[in-house]
Amino acid sequence: MADRRENTKPLSQPFNGWFTARGWRPRAHQVALWEKARAGEHALLIAPTGGGKTLAGFMPSLEALATHGSTGKLHTLYISPLKALAVDIQRNLMQPVDELGLAMRIEARSGDTPANRKTRQKQNPPDILLTTPEQLALMLSWPEADYYFAALDTIIIDELHALAPNKRGDLLALGLARLQVLAPQATRLGLSATVADKPALRRYLTPQANGAKQPHLAALVEGTPGAPPFVRVLDTKERLPWGSHTARHAMADVLAAIEKAQTSLVFVNTRSQAEMVFRELWALNEDSLEIGLHHGSLAPERRRKIEAAMAAGKLRAVVCTSTLDLGIDWGAVDQVIHVGAPKGASRLAQRIGRANHRFEESSAALLVPSNRFEVLECEAARDSVAAGEQDGAVSRTGGLDVLAQHIFGMACHKPFDATALYEEIISAAPYADLPRHDFDRVLDFVATGGYALKSYDRFARLRQEKDGTWRLSHPRLATRYRMNVGTIVEAPMLKLRLTKPPKAGSARLPVGGRVLGEMEEYFLTSLAPGDTFVFAGETLRLLGVRETNAYVARATHADPKVPTYQGGKFPISTHLAARVRHMLTTPESWDTLPRQVADWLRMQQAFSSLPDTKSLLVESFARGARYYMAAYPFEGRLAHQTLGMLLTRRLERFGTRPMGFVANDYGLAIWGLRDIGLMVSKGDFSLDDLFAQDMLGDDLEAWLDESSLMKRTFRDCAQIGGLIEKNFPGHEKSGRQVTFSADLIYDVLRSHQPDHILLQAARADAATGLLDIGRLGDMLARIEGKYRLNRLAHISPLAVPLLMEMGKEPIRGAADDELLGEASQRTAMRHEDLIREATQAVAEPKTI
Repeated sequence: MADRRENTKPLSQPFNGWFTARGWRPRAHQVALWEKARAGEHALLIAPTGGGKTLAGFMPSLEALATHGSTGKLHTLYISPLKALAVDIQRNLMQPVDELGLAMRIEARSGDTPANRKTRQKQNPPDILLTTPEQLALMLSWPEADYYFAALDTIIIDELHALAPNKRGDLLALGLARLQVLAPQATRLGLSATVADKPALRRYLTPQANGAKQPHLAALVEGTPGAPPFVRVLDTKERLPWGSHTARHAMADVLAAIEKAQTSLVFVNTRSQAEMVFRELWALNEDSLEIGLHHGSLAPERRRKIEAAMAAGKLRAVVCTSTLDLGIDWGAVDQVIHVGAPKGASRLAQRIGRANHRFEESSAALLVPSNRFEVLECEAARDSVAAGEQDGAVSRTGGLDVLAQHIFGMACHKPFDATALYEEIISAAPYADLPRHDFDRVLDFVATGGYALKSYDRFARLRQEKDGTWRLSHPRLATRYRMNVGTIVEAPMLKLRLTKPPKAGSARLPVGGRVLGEMEEYFLTSLAPGDTFVFAGETLRLLGVRETNAYVARATHADPKVPTYQGGKFPISTHLAARVRHMLTTPESWDTLPRQVADWLRMQQAFSSLPDTKSLLVESFARGARYYMAAYPFEGRLAHQTLGMLLTRRLERFGTRPMGFVANDYGLAIWGLRDIGLMVSKGDFSLDDLFAQDMLGDDLEAWLDESSLMKRTFRDCAQIGGLIEKNFPGHEKSGRQVTFSADLIYDVLRSHQPDHILLQAARADAATGLLDIGRLGDMLARIEGKYRLNRLAHISPLAVPLLMEMGKEPIRGAADDELLGEASQRTAMRHEDLIREATQAVAEPKTI
């Protein structure tokens, strides 16, 4: 928290005495931030985990409240991306407040806060309120918001790097713009440990001036680096899978590492993987070590119980997802175990920082690859963290759907003048370049639904008064806004209610039951009553589904299903992919790899060749009556899926009769009825024709118009923009109802208003997120004219992990139903057969 060696300016009393009693002295970066805050300057503090960022951000507020006393109004607003982080910060801040006997109230407010406490906070504000971007948006919609925030002195934004690059950051930026109007005296302090683009975060933190030639930037305060982390990659004695993502082979190694440490955090990338890892560890846990489970689908009470037990040192390990990525101050954690590849250097550094949480000591981390490709990625991530590299851009253009939600919220607050609101909005960095024409289009959408929908009364939310101001068309709309505020749109969820099974012969479902958490509707509706599955570390039997509830009972079953969740799959970052490509081109570095992986790469080198940094490796081979083409761009799953979709369309025009494709982070494979390699060799078409950059033009537009992906993206934008509301007073729509409504509106808008702002928002989301168009475009430009085609007699070792993806997430091309059925039967091979075929392939002739 503070450095005993630095001799810096002391704090004011009584805080100086509190620090001295602990043998602490403030660090230079803490003092520098305090000076900026006291001078009223907006500032960004970047310091490593354990560097005392929290105390640096809050000390000016604590000093001011200790000196001048509580005024009964909100003094400091703290905003974090996670509810758990706000609760943890409240616990830590109360220590100096209680020990010094300071008369101030510090409270947290989130979606989990009881309604009676929220009402009290509204009527009697605490001195310091810890909350989330969604709750801020809701509070700004109150009619009393002007009075509530009038005395606000300080705004602290924690883990700013995790908020700024997404739609939650857009919503927060708009909220900050409104706070600038309500409390222009408030100082903004941003806190972050890992930052790739410092100027972008400094700009985000500062109100922008309309027409300014240069962006306004917050002051920058940087701490000195902490002790370098100690990171190792597991070299298991077990057989390392070619393409599995479960890491089951390494669970004994993971448990052994837990046993050797005092307390461990076991990070995974998805909720499904968390359930699986937790179950596997408990199956091996003969000594009954206390191991917990923490992910976003668990009920808040269960998560809080795990957090409290961890803080009290009662657990040996917690298996967790990104819900514990940020800021939780558990100094007793002495080891982070990461199961699966981290996908990015910044994410890994953030998670490693959870170990020790002490500035002077190295954090210890163990990376556990799930398969052979992930060994390479983990090695690259370790080298990247050692080099201090960061990944991920911060700058983004604010979403129009988020803007629509904000405009609606401002109308809930009070009538507004359009020009004044526009000037306020463009002071937010993500919207600084928003044209007035686009603002007016969004305003028209909020008011009427847009040209194609304005004849329907249900979409009329605002009306313009004679004085030109805009107000809600009916007061009840404010309640509907507050029930749907936010930008996190999860897949349709059902509440899991634990109850007793009905009596034999009874067909009636029980009523009530304790809520264990939520699970995605599409998974639960794929089960039949009586099926068993794993959730919260327990085996549950599905009794039935009624409306938005799924009723379950405890069960015993040898092989229950592990839930699957949509989303949550991070693509490998650009510079990690570049490091892996470089590793493949330097065989001398393979001596440090596990022997299984090094042998695999040498097999590939002998039978085909390896991807390099300058060209694109393309392989073709036959298996049975099907022909395959594999390519290895190393641009991440999202870009590869988009590339596969576009290549399939192009191959159809070339007459290859493609059947479908699969993709992972490292490459993609397409299969069909004709030999693509032979057709290229004969000159029917070239790889230049196939991978031409113009596929991102008409081909992309044509595919998007037909794709279900666009409907899903539009559905999310429609919910954020308020066109589709999931929650109503006394009623909640099911996922199927939301989907049906959104699909109908999507079809209407495509036909009658193709330039509707929500269609525009959906296309922008698809391009920057789900499709990764920018990254794909950069790759196509880089490889133009630089291709290597290897026509092989058999599947290559590098292609085996790709073909093992088949059957997990098949995305099929155009072909008749009979051929699709035939392909699905003939391509379903046992993993052992694939491995055997790849091993035997080393003895075959090299390339043609």
